[in-house]
Amino acid sequence: MTRMPALSLAAVPGRRNATIELAKEIEKRGFTGIYGPSLGDSLALCEALAFATKEITFGTSIMPIYFRQVVDYAQTVSFIHEVSGGRFRFGVGVSHAPALRSRGISAGKPLTDIRQFVEDLKAVPRAGELPPIVIATLRKKMIALSEEIANGMVFANGARSHMKASLSVVSDATRASDDFFIGDMIPTCISDDIEAAKAVNRKTLTSYAMLPNYRNYWKEAGYVEEMEGIEAAIAAGEHDKVPHFLTDRWLADTTLFGPATRVRDELEAWFDAGIKTPILVPSSANGGQMVAFEEMLAIF
Repeated sequence: MTRMPALSLAAVPGRRNATIELAKEIEKRGFTGIYGPSLGDSLALCEALAFATKEITFGTSIMPIYFRQVVDYAQTVSFIHEVSGGRFRFGVGVSHAPALRSRGISAGKPLTDIRQFVEDLKAVPRAGELPPIVIATLRKKMIALSEEIANGMVFANGARSHMKASLSVVSDATRASDDFFIGDMIPTCISDDIEAAKAVNRKTLTSYAMLPNYRNYWKEAGYVEEMEGIEAAIAAGEHDKVPHFLTDRWLADTTLFGPATRVRDELEAWFDAGIKTPILVPSSANGGQMVAFEEMLAIF
């Protein structure tokens, strides 16, 4: 039997009530979690999920640490943790330069800032019991920090072939612990038309390929030629050429695509690579978010 993944869910304007109803269906179908990306207000979504669902685990993946004051975060996440009966995980990260610039925010050093944020969060008085903290990770220093100060890690667009090397900096006991979260957000497009599905995932990941921190990670994972090609295209102002360097080999290592059988088989390989909670991020070659979820629910 296929091991069940978690799903990524965002409540976009105009579809928020429909999203809550979808979350109830996701729970009923036996998925292992619901995780809200930084798109929209994932903490508001999680607060709603605390009341709309009964058993499923849920969380943020991620909330950028710079968007609110630490005291505000502590009060909110403690509330969600308490009223949900401990089903909530607080995933945090430093976000990306474009997102921060759009808000007039200047980031510091990621490792230093994450460490300080977690320390400050735990020190907020009279907030109540805090939920498990999960840190957004890509490279080994942040992965090691997640074991040191948090209760888990979550990748976004990680390379499956590189997971063994990435997770080697975490102790065997921690990796084996049911209390330590290891997740990865995986762009997923289900379609019998494999080329169409690949095109959808390429479009999803093109914006990530523009970010230096992701390119550096993918170089570490063995995709040096591809990432250097992207950097040359960016330097030449030829942004339209970036998807050309998102090769089929790279795409198969970072995303899921194709017919139902292929997606389920490749999902099993993610579990085997050490990702305890694959978080599938559905897109569709045939429509929008709700169509993508219909296709996702159908194959499980």
